[in-house]
Amino acid sequence: MAIARFPGLVIDCPDAGALAGFYGALLGWNVKDDGDWAEIRPDDGSNCISFQQVDGYRAPEWPGQAVPQQMHLDLMVQDLDEGENVAVELGATKADSQPGTTFRVFLDPAGHPFCLCVE
Repeated sequence: MAIARFPGLVIDCPDAGALAGFYGALLGWNVKDDGDWAEIRPDDGSNCISFQQVDGYRAPEWPGQAVPQQMHLDLMVQDLDEGENVAVELGATKADSQPGTTFRVFLDPAGHPFCLCVE
């Protein structure tokens, strides 16, 4: 029997509001910025991703593990080329290493890897 519901994800970063703005624009979700804590939610409030500002933040090094990625988001898109254009326009960087054909790896403005996927 489940004792919890509506799991949330909290991402450490150097600027909570800026990273929330990036993912909010990418997903079309609403941004709430409280300074060192920000969150994004869809209109129906059914999901939440939070961003926690931390001092001394070190960006992951992907695909290397000198500073592990710790987590990454997989975001579904209908078209990889269109998704790439939007993600890069919003501030993402396409990773040099692209190990698959049904997804593309990017780094968000704080250096976290994330994938745009078609399956």
